[in-house]
Amino acid sequence: MSLTASGCVVVHGEREILPSTTRGEAAKALQEFTTAYNEADKAYDGSLDADHTTGALADIDSARLKAGKANNPGGNPNHTPLKLTDAKFTIPKKAGWPRWFLVDAAGNKGGTARWLLVFTRSGLDDPFQVAYLTLVAPGKVPEFKKDADGWAESVPANETGLAAGPKTLSQDYSTYLKSGGDTFADGSHTSQWRALREKNAKKPGMATQYIDEPLTNGDYAPLALRTTDGGALVFFTTRHYEKQTAYAGTSVPAPNKDVLALTTGEIKQSLTMEFVSNEVALDPPKGGGDQQVTILGRIQGMTSAKGS
Repeated sequence: MSLTASGCVVVHGEREILPSTTRGEAAKALQEFTTAYNEADKAYDGSLDADHTTGALADIDSARLKAGKANNPGGNPNHTPLKLTDAKFTIPKKAGWPRWFLVDAAGNKGGTARWLLVFTRSGLDDPFQVAYLTLVAPGKVPEFKKDADGWAESVPANETGLAAGPKTLSQDYSTYLKSGGDTFADGSHTSQWRALREKNAKKPGMATQYIDEPLTNGDYAPLALRTTDGGALVFFTTRHYEKQTAYAGTSVPAPNKDVLALTTGEIKQSLTMEFVSNEVALDPPKGGGDQQVTILGRIQGMTSAKGS
C-alpha cells in the first residue's frame, strides 16, 4: 500500500477548532497552580511558582514575593494556604494559540468574592499558566454561551460586535482614567478611582501625577468569552505610574517597607511607582440597550519604584 502526498492527513492544532483542554487537565492545572502558589507564598520565593504564572499575574506576584523576601528572609510569618473550592471550569473551543480556560472558584481569602483565574498556554508542550487573577462579587459572573457538549466560545480580540473591542479595551481604559468619558459604567474601578486620584493630586507640600498605559502584547493580550446575551467577559491588562513630588522645603512621605524593598535610587524630592493591573470587564453586545462596559474586578500590584 502506498501513500500519496494528498493521502496524508496532518492535524494542525493551530487550525482545527478544538476544546482548549480536557476538564481533567484543567482540574489538574488548578491543583498544580494552587500548590505552587502556596509554596511560593510560604517561602517568599518567586522561583517556586514562576512556571505557573505569566503575564499580569507573574508581574504582580513576583514583585510581591520579592518584597516579602527582602523584609522576611526566613519566609512569610503570616502564611495561610490558599484553598479554592466549588471550582467551575469554562473551557472554550477554538482554533489557534493560545489555548486557555477560565476557573471560577470560592476562596478562603477575599471574603465572599469569587476567584477568577485564566489559565493559558502557547503550545502543546507548554504548561498551563495563570495570566489573570481577579476577584469578583458573587452573582456578578455572567452566564457563558456553550454548545451541546458544554464547550464555551472564545471571542477574538478584533471582534467588532461589542460595545468596545477586546483589542482596544486596555487603551480605552487608560484613556478613560486620564480624560473620563462614557465608555465605562460608574463604579469603584472607574468614576470612584478617578475621583480619588483627583483628590490626591494636590496635597499640602506634595503633588501626585498619574500616567496610564495599555498592555496588550504576548502574555498581556486580552482574552474574552462569549456570554449568553451576545456580549463578552473580557480580561485585560494595564500599566500605571504614580509620581509623588515634594515641594521645595518638604519631602515625600516615607513609603512602607514593601515599597522600599522594590525601590531603586534615593528618595529625595520624588518617588515614581510602577503598577501592573489586571481587569475583568463585562462588554455588552453592540446596538443593544446599555452600551457601557462594566469593570467587575481589578487586582493591582506595585512592580517597581524609583526615587530621585
